[in-house]
Amino acid sequence: MLFAKVSYLTASHFKPQNTTKMKRRKFIQQAGLLAGGLVIAGWHRATAAIAEDKKIKGFVRSGKKALAGVVVSDGYNVVLTNNAGKFELDLHPEAAAVFVSTPAGYAFPEERSIARHYKLVTEINSRKDVDFNLEKLKKDDNEHQFIIWADPQVKTKKDVEKMMAQAVPDVKQYVEAAGVGALVHGITVGDIVWDNHELFADYNEAVREMGIPFFQCLGNHDMDYRQGGDEESDNTFQKLYGPTYYSFNRGKAHYVVLDDVRYLGKEREYDGYISQNQLNWLAKDLQHVPKDHLVIINVHIPVHNDVKNNLELYDVLKSHSNVHIMSGHTHYHRNVIIGNIFEHNHGTVCGAWWTGPICGDGTPCGYGVYKVKGNELSWQYKSTGQATDFQLSATVSEKDGSKEMIVNVWNYDPEWTIKATANDGSSLKAEKFKGMDPVAVALYLGPELPRPRGFAEPKKTDHLFRVKLPANAREVKVVATDRFGQQYDTTVTV
Repeated sequence: MLFAKVSYLTASHFKPQNTTKMKRRKFIQQAGLLAGGLVIAGWHRATAAIAEDKKIKGFVRSGKKALAGVVVSDGYNVVLTNNAGKFELDLHPEAAAVFVSTPAGYAFPEERSIARHYKLVTEINSRKDVDFNLEKLKKDDNEHQFIIWADPQVKTKKDVEKMMAQAVPDVKQYVEAAGVGALVHGITVGDIVWDNHELFADYNEAVREMGIPFFQCLGNHDMDYRQGGDEESDNTFQKLYGPTYYSFNRGKAHYVVLDDVRYLGKEREYDGYISQNQLNWLAKDLQHVPKDHLVIINVHIPVHNDVKNNLELYDVLKSHSNVHIMSGHTHYHRNVIIGNIFEHNHGTVCGAWWTGPICGDGTPCGYGVYKVKGNELSWQYKSTGQATDFQLSATVSEKDGSKEMIVNVWNYDPEWTIKATANDGSSLKAEKFKGMDPVAVALYLGPELPRPRGFAEPKKTDHLFRVKLPANAREVKVVATDRFGQQYDTTVTV
């Protein structure tokens, strides 16, 4: 029975000459946002817009200034602009878009805060230059911040209402606290919606409200079903948000978005897998990234335990020593370190699918917040509706006459320390264990719980600590110190 105070929140324009050799993906016509609605036009086969030689040429400039050494790619070829800012590449027959890897010192191209760093193949006429014009930032971007949204996953308008009333204002408040002119961008690591593609428009409105540039990863619930195989499952997403894999830069941080969701051709059947063409592209892309720069990989499905060919990705990434992977999908929070790679598997914006204030492991609804200084990265987990120093919860229970406290430190990694002190000054041992968060059990365990989505269940997690309480303890203070020396505490009355 829980009886003590709980420190917690409550709340193809190209017609190939040889169709057996060159299959072009079918694409949906460019989507438009009209009066807040999502409009997707019908299917269009390729026309003569792409010349037979498929040679794409263009320039990257900032105003009238030519930008040299900028990476431009079609997801297969990776080229650099010359001193005149000019690039040239042979468009791959399976390319979805041509994109610029925005260099450090320049603003991210965006439209209503949605990243627009690309030209879709269906928009390109190879008889004309494909130009990218970038805006020079007004301040040094060596220091900047970013947030990771995992799984907003709206399915109904009620979910949208919660997202707009809870998550969006929280991000706006966080961005305002960063100060005027602060460089902050966002990345949503998949499951933007929950199979209901009409609600992409509502997500786009949420991004516009938050007012910072946002990049998007493809999630399993963002795919098109029953249109073919894995390639066709990306159609709607690509028309709204561009290529499913690409890169960009800010300061000494190199960001990469990958698609690690492989659709298996049947309704909702998929696995975690990174295609060979993505791995090939990534190897080429990283050749242009200094070895001492941060590399930040963004995917939907966690790599460490759920991507079948994760070792192949790790092999590509071994050339860089400072790599972080940002993932979602699981609806729990976990940090995993494998060699030179630190994976942050995030708790979700929607928590347990917009049912209750926490995920199944007790992690509050929320998102990751990250600060970059040079090539150094620091981070916290930001709980929706709570201050940034809200980093742990504590509950007390009694069983067979003995009392114990369960402490949940959701952003824990091996460099954290957890200390508990009784009211008489005595130190109490905090023993790490794997189990279920008591609040998650109370909210979600049982045939009648939770409502309205009863499939949400408490999940075992290894970021729990057990503190045996002496009989005379009246008050216990817990102090958690993270790897950066930041201290967070909570005091519970027994």
